Amino acid sequence: MKYVFYVLGILILTLGISFTIQSDLGTSPFDALLVGLSINAGLTVGSWEVIIALIMICFNSFLKRQRPEALGLLTAFITGIGIDMWLFLLHNLITPELWYSKIICFGIGLVVIGLGTATYLHTNLAPIPVDRLTLIIQELTKTNIFFSRTVIYLAFLIMAMISNGPIGVGTLLTVCLGGLILNYFMPFTEKVLDRILTQPSTSPNYDKDKKHSI
Repeated sequence: MKYVFYVLGILILTLGISFTIQSDLGTSPFDALLVGLSINAGLTVGSWEVIIALIMICFNSFLKRQRPEALGLLTAFITGIGIDMWLFLLHNLITPELWYSKIICFGIGLVVIGLGTATYLHTNLAPIPVDRLTLIIQELTKTNIFFSRTVIYLAFLIMAMISNGPIGVGTLLTVCLGGLILNYFMPFTEKVLDRILTQPSTSPNYDKDKKHSI
């Protein structure tokens, strides 16, 4: 069951990323870097997701002083496929032109990204390297998700500007609100998923106790 929510969370996350890209208001700094690299150097956005993930896995390994988390590459691979899939499906379906429709599209994407990230992170299987870095910085600085996420976003914002990625008002909103939204969804998904994931193991005992009482 945990693996189902792991994949589901990534699919929700990549759907949100695709919404922000389609909104044309600017994506998160990390996704802006991926799009910028895709436009200027070729390959798909999803392909660059995997390449950058490989670099970050090595960086995270250096920070934690431990072996590279190879499973993170699997998550990045699934994420890359998800981004390319959703962009292909939404390319002609969602093309907002009016300013308010762009804002709605971006807002939906931002919330969906937070929900998807919190969902798959709670399975604790193999975070995307950038999300693992968020948790590492949170641990090293002894702060919260909001602070560590914002620090990472600012770093990628600089790199996205260098690569001429799609930076706009949406990018700034992601820097300011992305960490807050993720911080909001983390305890929510923890409560919901814990209830779902523990239900199969507790229900047999419950039935046994119920029969015993009868």
